[in-house]
Amino acid sequence: MADKMTPEQRSRCMSKIKSRNTRPEMIVRRFLFSHGFRYRIHARPLPGTPDIVITRLHTCIFINGCFWHGHEGCSMYRLPQTNVDYWANKIEHNRQRDHATRLRLKAMGWHTVEIWECQLKPKEREITLNGLLRTLNFISLQNQGARFLYTLQEEESSMAAEDDRDD
Repeated sequence: MADKMTPEQRSRCMSKIKSRNTRPEMIVRRFLFSHGFRYRIHARPLPGTPDIVITRLHTCIFINGCFWHGHEGCSMYRLPQTNVDYWANKIEHNRQRDHATRLRLKAMGWHTVEIWECQLKPKEREITLNGLLRTLNFISLQNQGARFLYTLQEEESSMAAEDDRDD
């Protein structure tokens, strides 16, 4: 059984967690740059301050931590055993804010892509990044007026590697 942290230790640990330039974010940024994509990071003028903005494709990429954004069905998302109500409310608020942000960006004509932290773990990384590349290529073709013989549901075209999600 793992040692329990004191509230002071937990507070100190939680305060050290970064929200910008995280390891998952750096993995995606390096991948995009190596594939010729140029982007801006943490664009404040846009709703939600997206982690990565590819202006040329009018696309925002959000790299979400599984815990902080409540990734359902993920082993990395588990509510703490203490102060459960606080954390449940906080994470639900984050989910609602994320959804509202995506809707605002869509209304402004932006595409959004959401990548989860667990999708960038070594076993899933290649599949996720290749899915991101395919998504960006699809958006590029779409922006250039390409016509497709098939259609994707709107939410499917904005997800890099997530199979099913109800938003």
